[in-house]
Amino acid sequence: MGPSVSMGESTGSTSLGRRGVVTGPAGAGKSTFARALSTRTGLPVIVLDLHFWKPGWREPTGEEWRDSQRRLLAGDGWIAEGNYPATLDLRLARADTVVFLDTAWWLCAWRALVRGVRRRPAGFELPQGCDEPRWRRLRDEWCLAGRIWRDHRSDRRRELRILSAHAGQVEVCVLASKKAVRRFLDS
Repeated sequence: MGPSVSMGESTGSTSLGRRGVVTGPAGAGKSTFARALSTRTGLPVIVLDLHFWKPGWREPTGEEWRDSQRRLLAGDGWIAEGNYPATLDLRLARADTVVFLDTAWWLCAWRALVRGVRRRPAGFELPQGCDEPRWRRLRDEWCLAGRIWRDHRSDRRRELRILSAHAGQVEVCVLASKKAVRRFLDS
């Protein structure tokens, strides 16, 4: 098998290939990074959150979600953005490169708190059939901040363990700083 995933920062340049995965903890900056990567590569972004939620914020069954992702990932070129660890294996099986945004947990939690009170940016999409009153966003984002604080160590270990298991089949880049993100995007 190939190299294992480094817990530090990946500093070498890489070629994204035609299929990339952007993952990391909630609040890490996955959406922003994926959009920037799309602008540079011309590859479309698959925002997993838009495809996960059913109308009324209902969750799909595990098999429905896996089937949905198989359809989404069938194309030749894409950037899949999101952190659904239970189905990360599907994305990794098709990807050329995966980028793990190893953003500090406290920054992720802070971003969730701020998202709870800030207006959604122009162009932000919600899943079809899902509305989001301001009180719901505030509640959900602030609960997410608490979950990040509580589970950040175990969530990070779990995701890096999954990435390590696939390191021989896909190039894994761990970006742990803004400087590393800029360097990756510029390469």
